[in-house]
Amino acid sequence: MADSGGKVKLNELAVEAGVSLSTVSKVLNGRSDVSAQTRAKVEELLGKHGYQRRPGLPNRDTLIELVFPELETAWAMEIIRGVENVARANDLSVVLTESGDRHSPSPAWITGVLRRRPVGVVLLFADLAAEAKAALKSRAIPFVIIDPAGDPAPDVPAVGSANWSGGLVATRHLIELGHTRIAAITGRDDMMCSFARVDGYRSAMNSAGLEIDERFVRFGNFRVDGGRRIALELLTLPDRPTAIFAGSDLQALGVIEAARTLGLRVPLDLSIVGYDDLQLAQWSSPALTTVHQPLTEMAEEAARLVIRMSEGTLETIPRMDLATRLVIRDSTAAPAAG
Repeated sequence: MADSGGKVKLNELAVEAGVSLSTVSKVLNGRSDVSAQTRAKVEELLGKHGYQRRPGLPNRDTLIELVFPELETAWAMEIIRGVENVARANDLSVVLTESGDRHSPSPAWITGVLRRRPVGVVLLFADLAAEAKAALKSRAIPFVIIDPAGDPAPDVPAVGSANWSGGLVATRHLIELGHTRIAAITGRDDMMCSFARVDGYRSAMNSAGLEIDERFVRFGNFRVDGGRRIALELLTLPDRPTAIFAGSDLQALGVIEAARTLGLRVPLDLSIVGYDDLQLAQWSSPALTTVHQPLTEMAEEAARLVIRMSEGTLETIPRMDLATRLVIRDSTAAPAAG
């Protein structure tokens, strides 16, 4: 057992908790054969005394843990690919965990990760509960959030992307083609990236002196069904939009399906821009104009960061946003005359 990075010694902590040193060791290593009451008491004292295992310890596992709220194939595969690339280059393996919701993993997850003791953890969440942060810190298990979807607290290492710029360039492209009635279907209304992307849309419209019809600004769910449902509402308005900026490629595919249902041709009758640039975007019909969000590169950076943090070579909390860019394909064109 490593010595504490603070003043308290584990034997002293065991005495204060009224348990054996081996029980403290079991709690530190995520063993399941400790009662919930005893575990909570020991964890409370570890936090109270600021116990922290030193980084760079020998005999650590050879795993990077990658945690998703849900494994959706198209989007998740880009992230998995990036973490795998860095893990392979460092002779590490990747373990996938599905837990919690889009805000944070479930409380039960922390017990398992303490038992597995990975080199580090990469998470696809907006934040972590304070208790989970403290438990990981005390075991010197670094974590980084890949955060295209939220706004993590200042004490959370995170890798994100330039969502506002993405919304700006997508809308500006449609304006430059000559569209004036442009709708935006963004993501959930409890995700910062949803607001950032639609704020980029608003900025582009305002800069061009175009009026924003508030009926054209909708919050969705980043899924195909959400894009289809909202697009059917928008495209049956008497003065329907001639172009739609969808906050994800999956929503954009739903918009394309809605257009077909209504007999509208893409891009002759309706232009569509997506967001993410998943591999399926180039194989849709028509091929999708979209904003490239560097998901694989974001995952690679996150994996590199947890490795460096596990080695104790970073002194500050790392935060970075990678650039987005427009990829023009076949789903956008000038509006039809009249």
